[in-house]
Amino acid sequence: MKDASGLSRLPRSLLVLGGTSEIALATVRRLIARRTRTVWLAGRPSPALEEAAAHLRGLGVEVSTAPFDALDCASHETVLGKVFAERRVDMVLLAFGVLGDQAYDERAPLNAVRVAQTNYTGAVSAGLVAGQALQNQAHGSLVVLSSAAGERARRADFIYGSSKAGLDTFTQGLGDALYGTGVHVMVVRPGFVRSRATAGREAEPFTVTPEQVATAVELGLRRRSETVWVPGVLRVMTCVLRHMPRAVFRRLPL
Repeated sequence: MKDASGLSRLPRSLLVLGGTSEIALATVRRLIARRTRTVWLAGRPSPALEEAAAHLRGLGVEVSTAPFDALDCASHETVLGKVFAERRVDMVLLAFGVLGDQAYDERAPLNAVRVAQTNYTGAVSAGLVAGQALQNQAHGSLVVLSSAAGERARRADFIYGSSKAGLDTFTQGLGDALYGTGVHVMVVRPGFVRSRATAGREAEPFTVTPEQVATAVELGLRRRSETVWVPGVLRVMTCVLRHMPRAVFRRLPL
């Protein structure tokens, strides 16, 4: 019988790259409440990673941790290979990234490079490895957390925004490359997310919570969407901004 609700499209097994991300953990909790029973949290070994794993185990699922460093691209194939060798993975959630400090990073180019290497180079490496592993099993979803900031560079965060623009374009291309292989690729573009990572920063219009992003990810998986905006109105707003003349755009308080 056809699954009209799309519940069968939700993962029973899930690998998170960026295992301490608040957005990722909110998404995992929501998927556990629906269907997920096995979770791998991949991230730099830390008390925070172990605490996240313990919390999820308390929800009644099997949880394992794996050492993962976005900047150590040479290790990605080995780390992800061990997870995929253990059992089939229904979904990979690529959730790592850094915001950086725009004002400081402009004066410290090496810091800006680290933002770019983490958000883009590391994601290209991990995304290709995950995509190939999913293709080998002819099944699964790759969900990539991008950002509405990648739609057009803003004076306030163009270093971060440019790295997300690259990630977004890469993910779309990877989705096209994997189309028809049984692998579903979905890019998620939230606006400003209120979390520990953005603590102390002034909230922006259309601010969302990690839980709202998690809800949108679930709906996107059920619908097998390729692009998800959070909130949905950002699709229209960013389209307007993207086509706005540059002389006008630079005068906006963005």
